[in-house]
Amino acid sequence: MRILIATTLLACLAACGVDGPPQPPGPGKTPPGLSLSGEVTLGIGGNL
Repeated sequence: MRILIATTLLACLAACGVDGPPQPPGPGKTPPGLSLSGEVTLGIGGNL
């Protein structure tokens, strides 16, 4: 159990700052916000 906890903590620490310090969005980048698109279907299909 101690090995599992130690491995989990080590993985969390290793992931911190893995891609460098945060940078503000520059020109040409997607503005902050939420955009959703797509289609969802739900049903039962079969050969009747």
